[in-house]
Amino acid sequence: MKILQVVPYFHPHVGGVESHALALSEGLIKLGHEVTVLTANHTNALPDVEFFHGIKIVRVSTLGNLFNTPINPGIYTAIKRMNFEIAHLHYPPPLASFIAALALVKMRKPYVLTYHCDVDIPVPLGSIIVEIYQSTMGRYTVEHASKVIVHTKTYHATSRSIWNTEPAIIPSAVDTTRFHPGKYSPEIRKKFHNAKIVLFVGRLVHQKGVEFLIESAKYLDHDTVVVIIGDGPERARLEELVKIRKLEHKVFFTGKVSHEELPEYYASADVFVLPSTSRLEAFGLVITEAMACARPVVVSDIPGVNEVIANEQEGLLSTPMVPEDIAKKINTILHNPELARKLGENGRKKVLERYEWIKIARQVEEVYSQVVSSSKR
Repeated sequence: MKILQVVPYFHPHVGGVESHALALSEGLIKLGHEVTVLTANHTNALPDVEFFHGIKIVRVSTLGNLFNTPINPGIYTAIKRMNFEIAHLHYPPPLASFIAALALVKMRKPYVLTYHCDVDIPVPLGSIIVEIYQSTMGRYTVEHASKVIVHTKTYHATSRSIWNTEPAIIPSAVDTTRFHPGKYSPEIRKKFHNAKIVLFVGRLVHQKGVEFLIESAKYLDHDTVVVIIGDGPERARLEELVKIRKLEHKVFFTGKVSHEELPEYYASADVFVLPSTSRLEAFGLVITEAMACARPVVVSDIPGVNEVIANEQEGLLSTPMVPEDIAKKINTILHNPELARKLGENGRKKVLERYEWIKIARQVEEVYSQVVSSSKR
């Protein structure tokens, strides 16, 4: 099958949607399909066409970027020139999927839409902008999709934009050969003087709630450190918060780490924490990466991410934006080695059962087959 993936950003841009689309495309290629990714040339300096891991990447120039959304109307023309059987749109950022939908409807080509999360614009009047988009372009994109895919039942049930659809519930997934307990690294432990490591991985943006994890460090034992992997627009503010709270001895920023090192950090940590606060976090791929490394996790009790784990089975749910409760859940795990071991083992088992990429790729493949068959009829 010839498949077109339309992704607002893609490799080498880093993010949750990008990682999902890349791994899905690789899985579909392993299943024998031909995959082309249409995306933004977000720097206008990347090749217009290149191949990466067997995926043909086609990039269109951007006119700019607004609220982390590339403005690239050239997607419309590019799609009309392409040869494919089915298109798969990824949302958000929102504009690329709408432009693609316009072209696909005009061509009478079927498309699947993965609704990764709701849009959130954290500026004055941002909620009004979102409402206008969702009631116009967003509604058009959703209503014309042959099938909507969403990662969890709870997110579907609580999202106003898609709760009237009948989506396929297909989670994101993780490479269990890359992320596994055997990646433990004594060298990483030595970097932090063999202290207990509380790990965060992700872009340093407002919706991740990293400031609440930093504040929780005040309530952790003296032999425990918080290690924050990632970069982003909030980094300077977060580093300043660490100084203000005089936590330089307990909170450490690594910036981005290499592809090879990342699994080692997961496997070497004592507990992983995702303190997200926003509906922009609808699944939390980093949770499954930590679980694949048999690490116990502490996860914000918000729709979507709270469905990835079962409370007290693979990890503990914490109250969003409450540092004291985040610290309480971390300490519960760190003070109970047998609980930590059980949560970690259960997490690895759950990932192997539900969140391996080849299994997820087959589920998506089945959706494609149903949509293509229905469109032919």
